[in-house]
Amino acid sequence: GLLTPHKGTITFKGEKIGGLKSNQIVRRGMCYVPQIANVFPSLSVEENLEMGAFIRNISLTSIKNKIYDTFPGLANRRQQKAGTLSGGERQMLAMGKALMLEPDLLLLDEPSAALSPVLVSSVFAQIQQINQTGTAIVLVEQNARKALSMAHRGYVLDTGRDRVTGAGQDLLNDPKVGELY
Repeated sequence: GLLTPHKGTITFKGEKIGGLKSNQIVRRGMCYVPQIANVFPSLSVEENLEMGAFIRNISLTSIKNKIYDTFPGLANRRQQKAGTLSGGERQMLAMGKALMLEPDLLLLDEPSAALSPVLVSSVFAQIQQINQTGTAIVLVEQNARKALSMAHRGYVLDTGRDRVTGAGQDLLNDPKVGELY
C-alpha cells in the first residue's frame, strides 16, 4: 500500500490488494516492519506496543504479555523510552509492535542491519520462533546465508530481478547463489 504497482497483481489470501491503502492491508492481516525508523523513540516500550494495536478495540493485556514472553528483554523495560534501547532491542520492539495485531503475514525489511553478530543470532532466533507459531514471514535480508539457512523458500535477487528460486537449503548450497553473493 505504500507504492502503486506498475504491472502485475498482488494477492493476499486470495484477494487482490494492489491499490489498497496501507490501513486496509493491515486490517486483512499483513504487517510490515521497516528497516529504520520502526519505533517511536519518545514513547515507552509499552506505549509503542499499544501503538502497534491501533486498530484493535479489545483489551491488550494478554497480547502484550505474549509479546513480552516472545521478547523477554522488553518486559523489564516497559516504561523505558524506545529511543534509549539498543539497536537489537529496538528491532525486537518493532517486531513486537507489528505482532500486536497478530498478523497472518509479517514483512521484515533487513532486521539484522547494523546489529552485532550476537544480536543478529538473537533476532534470527526470534524470527524462527515467530514463524513456528504459525505466522508467515517474508524476510528481505542481505545476510543471505543466515536467511537461507532458515528459509522454507528463497528468492535471490540481482539488480532487482529474481535470479534464483528454490528451497532455502538448496539455495544455500547453489553455486549460482555463491556467484551472486
